[in-house]
Amino acid sequence: MKKFAAVFTFVFALLTLGACAQERQAKKAIEKPGLKTGADQTEKYVPLLKGKRVGMVVNPTSIIGKQTSVDSLLKRGVNIVKIFGPEHGFRGNASAGVHVDDGVDTRTGIKVVSLYGKHSTPTKEELADIDIMVFDIQDVGVRFYTYINTLQHVMEACAQNNRELMILDRPNPNGFYVDGPILDPRFKSGIGLQPIPIVHGLTVAEYAQMLNGEGWLKDKLKCKLQIVKNANYNHDMPYELPVKPSPNLNTAQAILLYPSTCLFEGTYLNHGRGTQFPFTVVGAPYYKGIYAFSYTPTSIKGMAETPLFQDQVCYGLDLRNYDTSNFRKTKMLNISWLIELYKASPKKEDFFNSKLSKEMGTIERLVGVDTFRQQIIAGKSEKEIRASWEPGLSKYKQMRKKYLLYP
Repeated sequence: MKKFAAVFTFVFALLTLGACAQERQAKKAIEKPGLKTGADQTEKYVPLLKGKRVGMVVNPTSIIGKQTSVDSLLKRGVNIVKIFGPEHGFRGNASAGVHVDDGVDTRTGIKVVSLYGKHSTPTKEELADIDIMVFDIQDVGVRFYTYINTLQHVMEACAQNNRELMILDRPNPNGFYVDGPILDPRFKSGIGLQPIPIVHGLTVAEYAQMLNGEGWLKDKLKCKLQIVKNANYNHDMPYELPVKPSPNLNTAQAILLYPSTCLFEGTYLNHGRGTQFPFTVVGAPYYKGIYAFSYTPTSIKGMAETPLFQDQVCYGLDLRNYDTSNFRKTKMLNISWLIELYKASPKKEDFFNSKLSKEMGTIERLVGVDTFRQQIIAGKSEKEIRASWEPGLSKYKQMRKKYLLYP
């Protein structure tokens, strides 16, 4: 019995030690610092801004904690002399594609220059009283989302006028995959400037490095960059945005569906504009009797003043409960919805007649190639369409590796 008691005591001691080790490991895991955006790490860059005249390229996603980065940095003694606003404006109250004027921010009294109005590139005069520019805007990782175009224009202006650009990096919610055809230069436009796929798999700072490294800036200029990286971030990490990046990307579901459903901008279908759930539903009045789901687009100030099929009942697909983890599993955007709706359409001759604003353009500018429309019309399979994206897509994936800042 004594021998048994000794063995029991020894085993119990080992189990206790193991439990303590597991407890310490769990505690260590809990104490490990979580994801922090570049902007949130003020200790890394505020000292570099002190004593300088600062210009900031910002919008409502530019936050430090729960406060706008402009307001937060002003309280920290940073001398912000000018604000530059992209599409939707600095405060985010302009609809997609709508011209935004210059003005003065009523909350701070700082002059606001629109980069989505009379011009898209800061001028020499606008940069004359600025020592350093700061770019702090949340992107969603898609070629036709215009904030990366704003980044390029700002980089070109800084390079031309010998100004440094500081980028406060933010995670890419669609950064876990790369997919789509490479943009053909013939379809270069305000919704696509560079030969990258629809889903590019980069953060803003990584894309800036690519613009520099591939010589894509005007006259092959190089912009002097100072990057404040995300802390504890990797590309496979799920990331739900704390602030909607634009008026019509108002849910996590919409952001993950956006690379796929924004292709409907190039068709004669409504994709939720004029509802409180844009990019998560797709339909048109002429699908009545074909699809049971229905919704009615209306005029919504700041989101869609004159949506396609306004005040008409649209029938089609409801993707609000679609399992977006499929994108993470397949690493592919979904073109099957577009194929399905084309096949089901009683108005095939009008399917690619987008009837949208000049800014949004046609399916070619969205997809980036001239073959996609004809492939859909010809009834090509998804596999056949995807095969036509090679070898360009694979070459891009290899090139992308040079510019990654995160695993």
